[in-house]
Parts: sequence; C-alpha cells; structure tokens
Amino acid sequence: MLDVLKKSLVECPVVKKGDYFYFVHPISDGVPLVESSLLNSIMDYIVENFDLSSVDKIVGVESMGIPLATALSLKTDIPFVVIRKRSYGLEGECQVHQKTGYGKSELFINNINKGDNLLLIDDVVSTGGTLTSVINAIDGIGANLVHIIVPIEKDDGKKIVEEATNKQLSTLVKIKMVDGKVTIVED
Repeated sequence: MLDVLKKSLVECPVVKKGDYFYFVHPISDGVPLVESSLLNSIMDYIVENFDLSSVDKIVGVESMGIPLATALSLKTDIPFVVIRKRSYGLEGECQVHQKTGYGKSELFINNINKGDNLLLIDDVVSTGGTLTSVINAIDGIGANLVHIIVPIEKDDGKKIVEEATNKQLSTLVKIKMVDGKVTIVED
C-alpha cells in the first residue's frame, strides 16, 4: 500500500541549495502536483494499520500537515484542528516556539484541551524541531497523544524526536539523500 508513496519519493525532484540537497515532494511541499491516489494510499494505510477508535481530534501542523489532517478527517469523520503559524488571541491559545534546521518561528495551538485524545500528523520529520516543540506543548496542555504519524522520515528525525519527548512516532517511509537522490531505507 505504501508503494505509491515510495515510488513518488524516489522519482521526486531534488534541488541543491548551497551544500544541501532538498527533495521536493507533494506531501512535504505541495508540489509537484498532489495526486489524490497518493493521499488516498497514505490515508488508507493509516486507517487500516492504526486503531483510531479512541481519537477525539486529528491535529495537523501548518502548513503541510493541513492537507494530511484534512484527508484523514474526511476518511474517518474525526474532526481536525490546525496548529497555526499566527496568533488569533483566542481564549486558551498556547504559543509554541519552534526551532528547525531551517529557522525559528512561533506556532499557536487552539482548541486542544486537557484530556483530549489526539492523533498528531505532520508531513516530514528530519531535524525534529517542530514535532518536539509541538509534542512538548501538547503534553503541557494535558492532552493525550494516542498516535503521532509522519509519512516521511528523513535521516534520524524519528530517533531525535523520540529521545527528546519519550513518545513513539510512527513513520511510514524512511529516506536519506545519497548522491543527490532520494533513497528509501528499508528496515
């Protein structure tokens, strides 16, 4: 079922910025074209392989967590909330400072409450900065992370987040860059 995702990763464009190679993929960047077959294959895999019966809310991180949370919500009828990059000043809003391999910014959490059972979904884990910050903030709120699912794991991103948060991440495909190309890492 993950063959569509694996094939799309191996075939995706790679661009070089300075000494760093970036893969450009529909799930992580929204370009090239996001095909419904790719999204459906990821969502079908999640629905078939994870027990979602206790999940109250799906949480997506702006920006590329939004299409994933939307697609999963449509598949499961579980409502979703987005962790945003701007403040709305709503009651109970929680500000999160994130630091990634690419920069620093603020994220804002709304409509997540103590005791909520959550499925957190984001596009890629590489340096772990965003997910570590978000997971720690959700823990601080007192919500329960039932599942943390990330379709694409780059390098040691999963290990970094798990060590920093003591939470288990589920990634669907692990990649690394080899000679300027995406390579699938089979466990």
